[in-house]
Amino acid sequence: MDLRTCVSPEGGFIYGTHQPSFAVKNLRGKAVPSLIGQLENGEPVDNRANFPTDDVEVHRSDTVYEIPNPFPFKGTSYISKYFADIQADNPKSIMLPPPQPVSLAEAVQKWSGIGASGAAEVLDLYGKLPEPLRLALATTSTDPEELSHLADMSCRFVRDKRTGLPVGIQYREDGSGRPIAVIHDHTLYKALANNAFLPAPYREVMVLRPGAQGASEIVGEWRSGKAKSHVYEYFRRNSYIPWGHYAANMADDAIRYHARELTRSDMAGMRHLYYQRTYLRLAEQSGIPVPFKGTNLETGDIEALRRRVLDAFVKNMPRTAPDFTAALWGWNYGFDYTPAGYRMNGSHQQVHQQYALIPASVGEDRNFMQAFACGDLIQSFVREFRRRTGKPFFECYIRALRENRRMDGRDMGPQNLVVHEDDNVFLFVPKAQTSQWELQVMARKPVGNILEADTGMRESLDFAILAAIKILSAMGAKLVTGIEYGKRFNNPDTDQRLIYSFLPRLPQSPGAFSEAQLRWINRHFPEDFAAVCRERLREIAL
Repeated sequence: MDLRTCVSPEGGFIYGTHQPSFAVKNLRGKAVPSLIGQLENGEPVDNRANFPTDDVEVHRSDTVYEIPNPFPFKGTSYISKYFADIQADNPKSIMLPPPQPVSLAEAVQKWSGIGASGAAEVLDLYGKLPEPLRLALATTSTDPEELSHLADMSCRFVRDKRTGLPVGIQYREDGSGRPIAVIHDHTLYKALANNAFLPAPYREVMVLRPGAQGASEIVGEWRSGKAKSHVYEYFRRNSYIPWGHYAANMADDAIRYHARELTRSDMAGMRHLYYQRTYLRLAEQSGIPVPFKGTNLETGDIEALRRRVLDAFVKNMPRTAPDFTAALWGWNYGFDYTPAGYRMNGSHQQVHQQYALIPASVGEDRNFMQAFACGDLIQSFVREFRRRTGKPFFECYIRALRENRRMDGRDMGPQNLVVHEDDNVFLFVPKAQTSQWELQVMARKPVGNILEADTGMRESLDFAILAAIKILSAMGAKLVTGIEYGKRFNNPDTDQRLIYSFLPRLPQSPGAFSEAQLRWINRHFPEDFAAVCRERLREIAL
């Protein structure tokens, strides 16, 4: 079979094993041996190994497994057996250590011996620090007083005369009379506002209070007084996503900076707003009356509206193409800068999901083309898979997950890739991970998008998404990107399943030339990672 996928028509996984032995012709001329150091006993260490006299012979170098992604457009994963064996012998080592407390003020006071009495003198030091060091401190410090001082340097606050705490940001008018926040250092400002150790009054006025991030209208809201959960839906009219997008943000009276703080109610609220907005917009374009205004739809109302919209799409599929035919959903969990100012991930407030609708086509006159939606890539592949093999891809994929076996042949090690499942969804580790620690959520039933997802499916999806982000966070992941792969609403093919992918960005896997070529490098076997995730899931509170 020449389809580039690890899923076989028989319902198994296909992969290759590299066990190289080869020779390298030595074309170097003169050797330049030199001393590079010494052992603790004083014996010299030189670099003679770098200057062989003959050709180089490699006899069975480290084994590398090559696993095509289930979906060809996502490339291929490579697992080094040497490193993966180390992780297999100690699966609990698959985690990141917790960050250590950081305070420049405390360190300087300790080193200099000036003690607490010299705190004011130390604070003056921040203004003299080079910009990269200030930015590094803004992202890593756990000292609230230190961070507050840096915040004072980043912008101008309006303060309560009695307490001295910030109650707002100072504004000035631009040439058109519009208010512009007085921010001296935008990068420092953003880094500080996303540091959970900055005192809450600062974070509230800098980023959390409605209006702090601009004039984006709040057009939806979800509350659960009993669960103390509150979510706002912001509309981004001038968006990098054509036709605007929406953002579900935890409100300023329900602040969540870490996945461990997220509750099932929070997730239900953010996802409720996504379902509600999508079904309402699709209803409007389908000519279905939408009497709702100024109120949040109940779960029963959402389900009734979904059914009406789905019926309209099914009836109109052969005749007319609606304006918008696909959904976009994503989540950038976490925020960070390098000291040099490179932005590593992008979501203010950490817990913030975005969504939009994608039009059917884009262009003018004769230059129309289908507007891009990432789910279309899966659609094209599953059609080709079925054409060549005569079998539905996802049935083969689910069977492969069920019957998975380890690549290294360890009979005693974990074999299961599934972390959690119910009647509706799987949460699992892909056989070919496109980032270290990747997790995916997939519909077990023939549901290809959220329009086809009934109440039970939506609840299962919400739980699995929350579980995925909490598991990764509990293992130490700070930056995670989540994306949805859904089929077009007007696509009648029942083979394509709804998939969510969660891609952590780890310190030793920032992405480089290999990843640019869709070559994904991993240091663990997926079965061992799945076992660790199952253990974490048992530990965390959901």
